[in-house]
Amino acid sequence: MRKHLQSNEGLRVLDIGPTSPSNINYVTGLGHSIYMAHLVEEANRPEWSVQNAEGSASFDIDGFLTQNLNFSGRTFDVVTLWDMADYLPPAALPRVIERLHDVTDPGAQVLAFFHAKPTGPDTEFVRYHLTDNDTVEMQRFGSYAIQQTFTTRQVEKLFESFSSHRSFLAKDSLREVLVTR
Repeated sequence: MRKHLQSNEGLRVLDIGPTSPSNINYVTGLGHSIYMAHLVEEANRPEWSVQNAEGSASFDIDGFLTQNLNFSGRTFDVVTLWDMADYLPPAALPRVIERLHDVTDPGAQVLAFFHAKPTGPDTEFVRYHLTDNDTVEMQRFGSYAIQQTFTTRQVEKLFESFSSHRSFLAKDSLREVLVTR
């Protein structure tokens, strides 16, 4: 991902996660534009919990997508999804990934991390910071709980509408996935 950002000009980047001033500076310093969307924080707002016809609570995915992933026709070349998929409501995630597919250009890259286990010290919610080298810095941020973990096959199915994906083992019980639209 770093090489892609450094070797191309004028990319449009969607950073999904807590706002990171260092990411804004890094991306704009390379001549790209950046748009921020902290979906986990937004998904935890009470207004998205609505009563369905049976009287039980459900997640208002249509309202959530309209409010948080409506880019007025803007499309993106890069999406940093980070580990946000693990923290989003399970019912919302397939539609979020579908919307990301809709707002990315062919050839766009999506960087995602997936936790190997749902609890433990390496599952704290963090803000990710891009750096000039191949490492990504992490900073504890908030106290959101993992909603779900995924097997490799489940990750493949989640991104099946994209053209390709590559998985790598990362440190801290994370799997790194680079997806191409």
